[in-house]
Amino acid sequence: MNRPPPDFDRTPLRPDRLRKIDGSFAFLPHRFLRHGFWASLDHRELLLYVLLALVADRQGMSFYFDDRLAAILRFVLDDFLAARAGLLRKDLVAYDPAGPRYQLLALPPRPVIAATPSPAPRAAPTAATHPGPIGNLIRDWLTAHADDDR
Repeated sequence: MNRPPPDFDRTPLRPDRLRKIDGSFAFLPHRFLRHGFWASLDHRELLLYVLLALVADRQGMSFYFDDRLAAILRFVLDDFLAARAGLLRKDLVAYDPAGPRYQLLALPPRPVIAATPSPAPRAAPTAATHPGPIGNLIRDWLTAHADDDR
C-alpha cells in the first residue's frame, strides 16, 4: 500500500549547513533501508557495507586493501572476513582477491536472509592478549634458543 508522504515542513533546520556532494562520492539507495537490506545485515556486515559505500567511486568501486579496511573498522581479521563473506553471500558486493577491488552491486530484488546467525564478534586484540610483531619475534627467538642455556 503506497501512501502519500505526510505533509510536513521540509525547510532545512540549518540552511547555512546544507549538504552537497563535493569531490568524492558516497551513496546508499533509500531502498537499502526501506526494503529490508539494512535489517538483513549483522552489525559487522553493515559497518563494512557503509564503509565500502564511503570509499567507493560513482560505479561502486573501491580499492582499499583488506588490512586497511579492517583497521578502519577496528575489526580483527576473522570478523572482517566473516563480514565480507556475508556481504558476498547476500549478493551486495563483488570482490576480486587479486585486486584489491570491491564493487558495491545494484541491490538485488529482495534481501537475502541468513539461515543461521553469525557468530558473535570478538574484541580486537590488546597488548595484553596479543603480543604484536616484536613480542612474536621475541617469543619465537626464545623458543628457538631454549636449549642454548643447557
